[in-house]
Amino acid sequence: MIPVNEFRSITSEQNPQFRVLKPWWDVLSEYLGIAMLMMGVFGCTLQLTQDKISCLPNRFTDLSGGDRDCSHLRQENESLWEFAITKRLGPNVVEVFGRKNGLDIHQYEFVNHFCYERAVHWYGKYFPYLVVIHSMIFMVASSFWFKFPGTSSKIELFVIILGKCFDSPWTTRAISEVYEERREERMVVWRKNTMTKSAADNNDDMVSLIRSSIKSGSDQKLSEATASLLDKKEGEQAKALFEKVRKFRTHVEEADLLYFMYVLQTALKVFKFALITVYSVALVPNIQIVVMCSVPPDLTGFSAFCCNYNKAHLFSKLAYCYICFVGVYGLLCIYSLYWLFHRPLKEYSFEAVRLETGINDIPDVKNDFAFLLHLSDQYDALYSKRFAVFLSEVSECRLRQLNLNHEWTADKLRARLTRNAGERLELPLFLLPGLPDTVFEISEVESLKLELISNVTVPGTVSQLTALQEIVLIHSPAKLQLAALSHLRENLKVLRLGFEGPEQVPLWMYTLQSLEELHLSGALSAELSRSPALDSLRDLKNLRVLTLRCKLTKIPPSIVDVSSQLQRLYVHNEGTRLQVYNSLKKLVNLSALELTGCGLERIPSAVFSLSLLQELDLRENRLTTVEEILSLQHCHRLTVLRLWHNDISCVPEHISKLRALETLDLSWNKIRSLPPHLCYCTKLRHLDLSHNQLASLPSEIGVLQCLQFLSVAFNSLESLPEELFSCKRLQVLALGNNSISSLSPRVGNLAQLVRLELKGNRLESLPAELADCLSLRLAAVIVEDGLTDLLPPDVKDRMKHR
Repeated sequence: MIPVNEFRSITSEQNPQFRVLKPWWDVLSEYLGIAMLMMGVFGCTLQLTQDKISCLPNRFTDLSGGDRDCSHLRQENESLWEFAITKRLGPNVVEVFGRKNGLDIHQYEFVNHFCYERAVHWYGKYFPYLVVIHSMIFMVASSFWFKFPGTSSKIELFVIILGKCFDSPWTTRAISEVYEERREERMVVWRKNTMTKSAADNNDDMVSLIRSSIKSGSDQKLSEATASLLDKKEGEQAKALFEKVRKFRTHVEEADLLYFMYVLQTALKVFKFALITVYSVALVPNIQIVVMCSVPPDLTGFSAFCCNYNKAHLFSKLAYCYICFVGVYGLLCIYSLYWLFHRPLKEYSFEAVRLETGINDIPDVKNDFAFLLHLSDQYDALYSKRFAVFLSEVSECRLRQLNLNHEWTADKLRARLTRNAGERLELPLFLLPGLPDTVFEISEVESLKLELISNVTVPGTVSQLTALQEIVLIHSPAKLQLAALSHLRENLKVLRLGFEGPEQVPLWMYTLQSLEELHLSGALSAELSRSPALDSLRDLKNLRVLTLRCKLTKIPPSIVDVSSQLQRLYVHNEGTRLQVYNSLKKLVNLSALELTGCGLERIPSAVFSLSLLQELDLRENRLTTVEEILSLQHCHRLTVLRLWHNDISCVPEHISKLRALETLDLSWNKIRSLPPHLCYCTKLRHLDLSHNQLASLPSEIGVLQCLQFLSVAFNSLESLPEELFSCKRLQVLALGNNSISSLSPRVGNLAQLVRLELKGNRLESLPAELADCLSLRLAAVIVEDGLTDLLPPDVKDRMKHR
């Protein structure tokens, strides 16, 4: 006998975890399939182990020449006595003899086999085999989607993820936390209602009662949180589960192959049910116990035989039983089709889960993902409820926060503290999945720098950072809780933002009333719009410094909102041409203006109306001439003018009108000569003419008695005017990379000189008068190797030991 398990191993799935995808009708159908298979195997066993048919000659022949049928054998036994041969042995004793047919055993065997093949109806012969085949088809159809390559991998991955989500400690913790929060909210509402209804004389007692209950509740919550704290391994496993669920959803939600396969196999089973029912009901009556068989008379001497089909009675009963089983199986399949088409199984709503758990951001799903969840609900609805936790972004953020707090302890963060360019104690964090809560335990932090950190939410505990004055957010979109916003609105002084588009500029930025410096770096205008998307700055009443590292075509009009207090404006345009400057005229209190990489071909006329302007920087533009520099005399307080990295070829003589000028930077231009009138800017302290094409310096340069820094490096100078060494306040003199062949002994007059650059010239020796430069050390003399060795030994000793 063939074990049924051998068939089950072929026709059904092996993974016991797949049971979560089997609704009750599929389970019942599987048991019915096993019962029908056992019925068929039993019939096949009978066919193979017992005689199939027994035949005897029919002696009654029709007078018309035909053979009489065997219907007379179905009569009562008493009527057959007349055909028996009897011999009386006594008054009440009769000996009965059977008929002699004269056939041997081989002839009987031949007739039995011949008549089984010719006379027995095919349904009666092959009924058990049909039962086995149909049962196997039913079982294969039921489990086909578990084996099909296009669906089996998705199903296996789903049940693995579903089981891990069900067993994950994070699921229990996430749901418990939400329940705790909702309980606290209900308690707060109840307390407010109680306070409203209480009498005035009992207010003090009620307040003390509420405070004590709040304290005890918070202590209890803290102890519970400590007790349920996930270890690092469990947190990492939950994090991996979130990633798997996200990828699985993306992969499965885009198709409905699983739904189609399930509908197809169910429809196939319904078709098989109808086919089996129709032909079985029609053919079962053909299973007869006694059948008539015609045999050629030349073989046995008889032309007709009456045959007894031994298993006909049993097979007919099994057939009716089989039809009943198939009927129940078919009804289950029809119900399955009704369930498939009556309900929207391609959509799954977590509305009930959201209401029950309080996790409101669980998204609804569709297509195959929704279908799998509907199937799991038929097994146990708790699976989808716990699975939903891993679809929630809020839950994922909480887990990420928990893992962050495990990894970034307060001591580890303190080890990263450094001083930034503004001499503030800065905590830099780079490429983290979030902001650790332990950051807010370091109260000495003055500057918080977050770079390439996603999902930043600043909680109300930021108020614990009492020294915090600066926040740097570089491609790190941040959200503020209400308590955090209230604190930062009153205490934050400096904000630096790096972003990719205007939609990433946080709205809370416009409410920081105490903000003094705002530095923005990114695209302030959309690709299809040239207007900068910068909202009103009127609430930034203390804003003094504004930096815009953006590709602007015009100065944002909203800058006018802070015109009364804005003192410094820096625009770095990265080569994009700035075409509209009208808003500059209204910045009447501006003291420093920097327009870098703005594609300027001349100094904007709007600058000339800034009467309080002290610093002007126009580097990296396209200036070729600065004839309009005369109009800068209206800027009476202008002390710093930087025109470096342009294409200026000459300096106009009326630059002398800028009497208050102290710093002039004309480096990296194409200037061939200097006008003598430049030297009438007698307050000049810093003059940078490096990287030009100067062949000589005017002798009037000696007039610049306040000069402390002079750089003419990388020019074409062959000699220096003697008057240069009359500038006795010079501290830095950069003459490198020219064609100077000798250095005047008058260099000794520069008593305050602390740095002298001569490398890259044609010098063969250095004057011994360098020893008279009392502040100049030998290490600060930048020349070719070995040139300082030519100095007298006493000079070198004096310069080394200063």
